[in-house]
Amino acid sequence: MAVENDLGRDSVRSLVWRIAIPSMLGQFVSVLYSIVDRIYIGFIPEVGDLALAGAGVCGPVVTMIGSVASLIGVGGAPLVSIRMGEGNLKEARRVLSNCVLMLWAASLVITLGILPFREPMLTLFGASAATYPYAESYFTAYVCGTLFALTATGLNQFVICQGFAKVGMASVMLGAALNILLDPVFIFALDLGVQGAAIATVISQAASALFVVLFLFGKRAPVSISFGGYSGKIMARVLMMGFTPFLIIAIDNVMIIAGNAVLQAYGGPGEGDALVTCNTIVQSFMLVVTMPLGGISGGTQGILGYNYGAGNTRRVLQAQKYIVGLCVGYTALLFLLARLAGPLFVQLFTRDQALSQQALEAIHISTLAILPLGVQYELVDGFTGMGQVQFSLPLSFWRKLVYFVAIFSLPALFGAQAVFYAEPISDVLGPLVTILVYACTIRKVLRKREALLASHRA
Repeated sequence: MAVENDLGRDSVRSLVWRIAIPSMLGQFVSVLYSIVDRIYIGFIPEVGDLALAGAGVCGPVVTMIGSVASLIGVGGAPLVSIRMGEGNLKEARRVLSNCVLMLWAASLVITLGILPFREPMLTLFGASAATYPYAESYFTAYVCGTLFALTATGLNQFVICQGFAKVGMASVMLGAALNILLDPVFIFALDLGVQGAAIATVISQAASALFVVLFLFGKRAPVSISFGGYSGKIMARVLMMGFTPFLIIAIDNVMIIAGNAVLQAYGGPGEGDALVTCNTIVQSFMLVVTMPLGGISGGTQGILGYNYGAGNTRRVLQAQKYIVGLCVGYTALLFLLARLAGPLFVQLFTRDQALSQQALEAIHISTLAILPLGVQYELVDGFTGMGQVQFSLPLSFWRKLVYFVAIFSLPALFGAQAVFYAEPISDVLGPLVTILVYACTIRKVLRKREALLASHRA
C-alpha cells in the first residue's frame, strides 16, 4: 500500500507542512460551499438582501450538521491514528467500522427529527416574517441532504488521519468546484432561488461523499472500511473523544442563533433584518478564518496521535511547535486581509453602501484578536489528537462561556452593534487560560505515556 506520508519516520517539519497545507487549502475551499451560496443569493434580483438574511438564519443548521460529523469523524480519527502508531491495524479498522455505522445512523435521525420542526426552529434562529420563506426553502433542501454532508465531512477525517492529506483536499475541492458551477444553474437558470443554492450544495456534497467512500473501500488506505466488529465501548470512546470538537461547533451554532436574536431584539423592527444580514457577512468572513485554521490544527492531529501512540514524545513536541507557527501565521495573514481586502469581501454580498460600511466595521472588530485564536486552536486540537479530552473540553468551554457572557451583556450596556466585540474578548481570555494549562500539563502527559509503554514492553 502506497503511503503518502509516513507519520512516524518522515521529517517532522516537512510532515507538518505536507499535511497542514493541503488540509488548510481543503478547508479554505470548503468555505466556498457557504460563501458562494451567499454571494449568489445576495444578488438575486429585488430580494437579494432579504434572501441573504434568510440563508444566514440557516447557518446554525449547516454548522449543527457539521458538528455531528465532527463528533464522530474527529472523535474516531485520533483513535485510528493512535492504533496505527501502536501497530494495531485490526483495531483501527474496528474503530472506522463503528464510525461509519454511527455517521449513517445519525444522518437518518437528524433528517427525520428536524424537518417536522423547521418553522419553530427557524423563528428561534432569528427569521422574521419577511425572511422566513427564504430560510424555509434553503433549510428543507439542505436537511434532505444530511446523509451526504455527514459522509463527506465525517469520513474525510479518516482519510487525512492516515496521512493522505492531498486525497482529503481533493475530495473537498471536488465538491466546492461542483458547487460553484451548479449554483448559477439552479439559482438563476432554473429560477429556484434560495432553494436552488441548497440543492446545488447537496449535489456537491454527494459527489464528495462518493469520492471518500470509494477511497476508503480501496486498497491504498491502510485502514479501510469494513463491516462488523460493532462495539458499544468503541462508540462511547469515539463520542467522548469527539465531544470537544462537537461542543465547539455546536456552541458556535448557539452563538450564531443568540447573536441573531440579540441583533433582532436590540435592532428593532426596522433595523433588525439589516443587522442579521450584516452578521451573515461577518460570519462568512469568520468562516474564512476558522475553517482553514481548523484544517491546520485538525488535519495534523494524525501526526500527534500516531506519535503519541508510538511513544515518540519528542516528535509530538516538535510537531506542535511547527503547527502553532503555521496557525499564528495564518491568523496574522487574515488579520491583514480583513483590513486591506475587507471592502472587496463585503461587496461580494451587497451593493448597499450603508450595509457595506456596517459590515466592514463589524469584520474589523471581530478580527481584532485572531492571532491568539491560532494558538487556541492548535493546543485544544492537539490535546484532542492525543486523546486528552479532560483538558480540551473545559478549555473549549471556557472560551465559549466568555463569549456568551459578552454577547448578552455588551449590547445591554452599549447597544446592538456591541455584539461584535464578544469575539475579540473571547479570543484573548480563552487562549490565555489554554496556554497556561498547556504549559503546566503537556510534559506530564507525555511522560505518563512513555512510562505506560515502557511497562507494557517490560
